Order: sequence, then C-alpha cells, then structure tokens
Amino acid sequence: MPLALVVFRRNKPRVTQITGQGMTTTIDFSSYTGASAPARPAKAVRVRDPRLDFYRGIAMFIILCAHTPSNYFSSWIPARWGFSDATEIFVFCSGMASAIAFGSSFDRRGWVLGTARVGQRVWQVYWAHIGMFMAIATMMAAIDHFGDYDKVYIGSLNLWKFFSDPAPQLIGLMSLTYVPNYFDILPMYMVILAMMPLVMALSRLGFWAVAVAVVAVWILAQGALWAWLDTGFAGLSLPAEPWSDRRWFFNPFAWQLVFFTGFALMRGWIPAPPVRWWIVALAAFVVLANVPLSHVGMREFGFDWAKDWRIANTGWIDKSDFALLRYVHFLGLAYLAYVVAGPGGARLQPEGESLPLRGWRVIVTLITKVGQQSLAVFLFSMAFARFSGFVMDQTERTAANMALANFVGFALLIAVAYGVAWFKSQPWRGSATG
Repeated sequence: MPLALVVFRRNKPRVTQITGQGMTTTIDFSSYTGASAPARPAKAVRVRDPRLDFYRGIAMFIILCAHTPSNYFSSWIPARWGFSDATEIFVFCSGMASAIAFGSSFDRRGWVLGTARVGQRVWQVYWAHIGMFMAIATMMAAIDHFGDYDKVYIGSLNLWKFFSDPAPQLIGLMSLTYVPNYFDILPMYMVILAMMPLVMALSRLGFWAVAVAVVAVWILAQGALWAWLDTGFAGLSLPAEPWSDRRWFFNPFAWQLVFFTGFALMRGWIPAPPVRWWIVALAAFVVLANVPLSHVGMREFGFDWAKDWRIANTGWIDKSDFALLRYVHFLGLAYLAYVVAGPGGARLQPEGESLPLRGWRVIVTLITKVGQQSLAVFLFSMAFARFSGFVMDQTERTAANMALANFVGFALLIAVAYGVAWFKSQPWRGSATG
C-alpha cells in the first residue's frame, strides 16, 4: 500500500510518497501560489534501492574475475563455495531492476505501451550482444593475425566455425541460433525480458497465475527431469549451433524463475521476508551445507566423495537448466545478504566520521556506481577479460601479476561506470557558460 506523508506550511505544501519496495517518489508542490490554484508539480524523482545496485555491482566484479582465463581470483568466487554464483545475482537483480524500470510503464501507460518499452530494451540488448560478439571476435582475430603465438586465440572461444564458414554463422548470429558459450548471457536476458508482457498480463488474474506460469515453464525446461521420466522430451530450450544439437548454455526458460522471483519481490507481489533468527539460521545452514559439496570443499578440505555425489546428482545442480538446488542455495545466500544490508540498505552507508567508516562508504559508492551501469560495464568486462588473459599469456603468470591485472580491471570497470553515467547525464544540454 502506498504511504503518503503530507506536511502543510503556509502556501507551501509538500507531499512525499513512498511506493513499492525499491523506489521513493517525491513530489514538490512548493511552487503553489494558493490552495485553489496549484501550479504544475515538479517532475517526480525516483530513487533506486541501494541494495539492488550494490549487489549487482559486486556481481560485475565477480563476472570479470570468472571470465579472465586462468585467473586464480576465480578460485574463490561464490561459485566455488556453493551451487549458485554471480549469474544468479545478476539475473535476480536484473529482475528487480526491471520491476522498477519497466513495471511502472505498465502501471502508468497500460499494457501496450509497457510492452513497447520492454521491446525497446530488448532491441538495445540485442545490438549490444551483436556488437560485443563482433568486437571480441575481431580482437581475437587481430591477435592471431598480427602476432605469432603458441596458441590460436579464436580457438580459445571455439570460434573456428565462424571464421572458416562465416555466411551461415552470421545468419545464426543475427537470428540467435548461433550462440557461442562465452556470449550466452545477453541472449538469455533478452528472452526473459520478452516474457515480461505475458507475466504482466497474467498478473491481472492474480499473483497465483504468474506463479503457476513461471513454475510450469521452469519445469518444462528441466531436461534432467524429463530424461528421468523417460518421456522422449528433451526439455524446453533453444538451439545454439546450426551444425549440432547443442542448446543455449543458459536456458532462458529455466533462468526466468530467479529473474521473476526478483521481479515479484520488487513489485510487492511477494512480501519482503521478515528478519527472524530462525530464518537466518536456516539460510546459514543451507549456505554452509553447500561447502562440503563445493569446489572449495573438494580442493581445500579433501571432500573427495563430493565429486561422485555431484556426478550422480547433476540434475539437481545443473547450471544450464537452473536446477532446484541452485535456486535453494541462492535464496539462502540472498536472504543473508538482505539481512546484512539492513532495512533499506542502511548498513551499507553507516553514519560516522571515523576513517574506516568513511573508507567503507567510498567503497560502497564505487561498487554501487558499477551496479547502476551494469550493461555497459558487463560489455566492457567481457572484452577486457579476454584481453587481460592474452596479456597474462605473454608475461609470467605470477600471483602478483595476476592480482595487478585484476585490480587494473576493477579500476577500469569503475571508470567505465562513471564515464557512462556522465554521458547519460548529457552535460552538453546545460546552460551555456560563455
């Protein structure tokens, strides 16, 4: 329910309205000249939930580490401690952000224009995907063409077919029927975005209709389940290569479950979870119980039996089809992150003037800026990760060198985020300075 706080002063009434779980709308009526003849109110200001951008920013740094070849930092990312990883953070937070960015369009302008707004975003992400592929493929080809190295870099991304027989692969690239593994996150995001108008239409029937549809699509996408039932149905998925039967690595019909979980939370269809000690204990148990079954558990603690367990239970932890235990692990991790951030993200920006607190606020600000510009930062990180891997191949891959490469990458992600924000502010549209 919207909460409105009205404070009247002489001829200067102001109304502040808080709506939803992630957006604050402030309407300033200070230009009123009288109660009976109000002037047009100033434009509403939307304030993003700081937790959303902070955690999405963290995901961007993790994604850079995970995509840099032979990066020892990636040995300690969340994916090595449990079943879920930065992809879940990215998709979940994207669902929350979409509820703010696009959900309000459906509310204010209706289903048709809301759908048009989503379609515009799909169009933007589509060309971002095409541009990213061409830029990275060109960079790999240039390295091979102008250098003489002991490896073929187009092969490091399995782009042999694209360069040996480009015509059908270009058709596949533009039609999204050719989706190499390194380039599969944005296509997944596009398909899920395209499902949003259907979800918004179903929401008119009630949240139960949305929940049934989302869960049903997720079940249809569980290839391991249908194989176990011996139905002959391989599961709902999309083709990734014109010359083989390989499917998209990130199955959008499965991954939409975590996206629309975040979407529903931000829309208020699912109430914010209460902070209770027993829920915290349960979430912590789920997260810690994953450690013996994780890569860290096998590598650092000698739980060799976990390898056999993972092989025998692939259908429960499969990443492509976003299997059930990945979802359970992520929900536990997300709840703990929610508790740590505090109400409205208050603990992310603690008050105080001590040096550690000020330093922490600076770090949070930088991470949040990266999360606010996640698409541009993601595109840059995917290209930089390959370039960084190439540079490391030409130097001695020591711990110090790799750490330096990572921190240079982190600094560049922050620079890109601030640069994109500056361009988006269109400073050239301001008043002339002479």
